[in-house]
Amino acid sequence: MTLTTIDPLSALVVIDLQKGIVGAHTDGPAATVVKQAALLAAEFRRHDLPVVLVNVTGRAPGRTEAGRSRNGAALPDGWADLVDELDVRPSDHLITKRRRSAFHDTGLDTLLRDLGVTQVVLTGISTSSGIESTARSASDYGYHVVLTTDAMSDPDADAHRHSIERVFPKLGETATTAEVIDTVEATR
Repeated sequence: MTLTTIDPLSALVVIDLQKGIVGAHTDGPAATVVKQAALLAAEFRRHDLPVVLVNVTGRAPGRTEAGRSRNGAALPDGWADLVDELDVRPSDHLITKRRRSAFHDTGLDTLLRDLGVTQVVLTGISTSSGIESTARSASDYGYHVVLTTDAMSDPDADAHRHSIERVFPKLGETATTAEVIDTVEATR
């Protein structure tokens, strides 16, 4: 379903746009995602809508076939720092996650409910992991979910396409950055 409206209390949730992850994605889409997320953050701030910036510092302990590239080693200094382009402001809300979903054991749901938020607009990296997990949780918690499809990427193009075409329409509305910005403008 395409974007129909922006709720009066909508929050932007930016997933994993941190130096260690963005730096590992040297392809063009990551740079575009950062640029689009920065535009969305500026628009939400301009209208006094909450901006939630999420970074990740851990992983679930279970075994997977995908393996683990760090084998429990400490993360390099600055790896979890948010990218400079997000222009972090004192009014932004910072959430650190240790699992795929930004809702799992982070207090994000409590924060959003305390702010009166009814809708989340998601952007970031990685489409089929952090964003999809967060979108599923947001939907389960009853938030209206908007997935900004031109402001997300995934190292696996097929997984990215699958999430956007097959999964996201079941979890919420999809839109481009321009459509979100235009809808925010029209409703303020």
